[in-house]
Amino acid sequence: MSSLPWPVPALLAAPWLLGALVARVRLGQLPLLPHASGAELPPVTICIPARNEAADVGRALDSWLAQDYPSLRIVVVDDGSTDATPAILARRAEAGPGRLRVLRNDALPPGWLGKNHALHLASRQPEALEAQWLLFVDADVQAPRDLLRRAFAFLEARPGDLLALIPAIDTESLAERVFLPWATLGFFWAVDFRRVPVPGAFAHCGVGAFTLVRRAAYDAVNGHAGAPMDPIDDMMLARRVKAAGYTNRVAQGGPGLHLRMYRGLADLVRAMRKNALPFTALVPLVPVSIALVMAASLAPVLLGLLGHPLGGLALWVLVVATMSALQRRLTGRTLDWAWFAWPVNGFLIAAGILWALGDRSRGVNHWRGRDVKL
Repeated sequence: MSSLPWPVPALLAAPWLLGALVARVRLGQLPLLPHASGAELPPVTICIPARNEAADVGRALDSWLAQDYPSLRIVVVDDGSTDATPAILARRAEAGPGRLRVLRNDALPPGWLGKNHALHLASRQPEALEAQWLLFVDADVQAPRDLLRRAFAFLEARPGDLLALIPAIDTESLAERVFLPWATLGFFWAVDFRRVPVPGAFAHCGVGAFTLVRRAAYDAVNGHAGAPMDPIDDMMLARRVKAAGYTNRVAQGGPGLHLRMYRGLADLVRAMRKNALPFTALVPLVPVSIALVMAASLAPVLLGLLGHPLGGLALWVLVVATMSALQRRLTGRTLDWAWFAWPVNGFLIAAGILWALGDRSRGVNHWRGRDVKL
């Protein structure tokens, strides 16, 4: 095929060129945690939702129970697990009396998403009500023993009311290795770390792996009860807290703070099913969304077909190089050849959007075997 005039390939390449530049700049703007200080440490309660997390919850809890932090309590809400999660939680509760308490919840009230309700329950327990700070973490997250001390050393130097830490994402299967570093690149495009702490700026950041929030700020926005149906609860909590006049901070938590977010291709597609259409207002935009996603992900191939093979190759390698820079900083990993398969990710996202569309047409959101009516 003969080369098309430059505006056509430029439209395909420009988003990636700009995105690579933005990601590199924001990587440089992401603060690191300092070493732990000798400052006084306020009481903290960690709130953890767990639903069928047998593969990871034991190791995750072991890391939080081992925190070098005297005024720490942990509340885990077992949200109707049907696997070995309850037995694992019971063993950890026996090993950590006075520091860990486990609640069982089998009923999801109307008007709530499961994770939001579990975190709400945890936040209403006596040890959480007495704490000055709440830490919301997912049930698969592992942390080094000095992480909380370092987080408060950061807040001592840069005062704030909500601190989100960016974790390292562990990847094992081929699908995880291809998709998740590329998704991390998208996160860096979406969040302007420099403007997150700026009052009045739209930029905000909450992370399921680590969102530490001052109790007073959490209560001021009515906590998770203030938005019980938000599917992206971590980011929306940060947005509401910041809109209420509190200060949002963000820093790097990985590679010490880490988790294996998904397990294989099927798990990734199921996650897309939950998150691809977080708001029903997006449903009419599905055809446009899929077209844009496919055009963006296949941009190197399309450039080649349009008569610009060298441009397509350069773009393909540029994205891999940018992913590599992010992963080296966040996880310590060097180049993974699986990253070169990033153009196929558009198909995964499109499949997730279409599956989510089927759920939204039924008026539900589906996650971990549970349909929640929207």
